[in-house]
Parts: sequence; C-alpha cells; structure tokens
Amino acid sequence: MTQSFSGKIRDKLIEAKRKWARDGRLLTGTSDVARENRLPPGQRLVKDWPVLDLGITPHVSADEYKLSVTGLVENPLSLSFEDLLDLPTVRARNDIHCVTSWSRYDNDWQGVLARTLAEMVRPQSDARHVLFTAHDGYTTNVRINQFLDEDVLIAHHWNDEPLTEEHGGPVRVVIPKLYFWKSTKWVREIKFVKNDAPGFWEERGYHNNADPWTEERYG
Repeated sequence: MTQSFSGKIRDKLIEAKRKWARDGRLLTGTSDVARENRLPPGQRLVKDWPVLDLGITPHVSADEYKLSVTGLVENPLSLSFEDLLDLPTVRARNDIHCVTSWSRYDNDWQGVLARTLAEMVRPQSDARHVLFTAHDGYTTNVRINQFLDEDVLIAHHWNDEPLTEEHGGPVRVVIPKLYFWKSTKWVREIKFVKNDAPGFWEERGYHNNADPWTEERYG
C-alpha cells in the first residue's frame, strides 16, 4: 500500500527529531541546577503557543472522551470528561519549556491534580513509574515521584477556555518541571507500573528524565 501524504509528513518530522538527538542539537553545555534563572539553558521566550505533534491530530470530543487509570492500583478507574469536571478543580499558573528550544511563561490552567487521581486509585507499594498513552498512539514515561509532584495537572482548560484540540484537548497532562514532551496531549491512559518503559521519543534518542535546567534533551 502506498504511504499517505500525512504518513510521509509524520515520518519526516520524526526523522528530523531523531537527527536532532544524534547531533545533540540545541545543547549549550551549560546547567542551572539551582534553577536560579526562570528561563532554562538554551531556551528562548515566545508569546504564542507553537503547535507540535506527530502529524496526527486525533478528533476526540468531550462527549466521547474517556481516561483510564490502570496498572498497579487498588481501584482502577475509567473517567469521562464530565467525571473529570466533577472532581476538585484547581487553577495553576506555570511556565512550559519545549525541547525544540521555546518556552512560554504564565500559562493559566484548570484541571485535576495528579495527586487527586492517585488518591482515588491508590497505587500499590511496588508502583515506581507512570506511563502515558495518547489517542494518537503517542507514549511517554515518568517516575512516580515526578507524576505526584504538587504542580502536575490533568488539564482540561487553558486561559479560562476549554483546551483546544490542537493543544491536546479535551484533556492533556501538564508536568511543568520537565520538557513538554512529557506532558502528553490527548491522554487516554495513565498506567502505574513497577518497571520503567521508554516512550515514543525516549526510544528515539531523547532523555528519559527531561529536566530543562540541566539540559536533559537527549539520552
């Protein structure tokens, strides 16, 4: 079967990013372990919000949306969009930092704290990592302590408006202390596991930890 035009675009995007990892593109060789500067090394400030994805935008309406929270938990859940709205909603303002070198300050989110979901599902004692899967097939991974950080959200609104499809709506993950590829768009499953499993970009040369202040762009 002949590959579709959109498939070719996707492959081209992926290969370009893999080449960035092989070449160490954007690395400055500096570090800000103490996070003395608001802008991490090698980043530039933008006012807009660039749209980055794998060339596929899944169309998932709020009415159709489901979030599964599974794995090593005592109480696995399947939550609709309305279920998420019924949970305690928090407002949070934070900066976001993309591995492609842009950063955007003062993003206002509304959503559910990751800690709230964890309290509901009760992770088992041997759960050490959290894996995310998106509606476009994208995957990524974090340690459980990163997921349970106080500022991690399952977000459904941005700047007082429903999160748009191009930016991961109706629901995405927001992990502001890590490069933004860890903040899964269109998230459909959050899975607690014992053993780590590298996600889409981690398998293609990107760093497993992704701390912007120590330039953990590539592994």
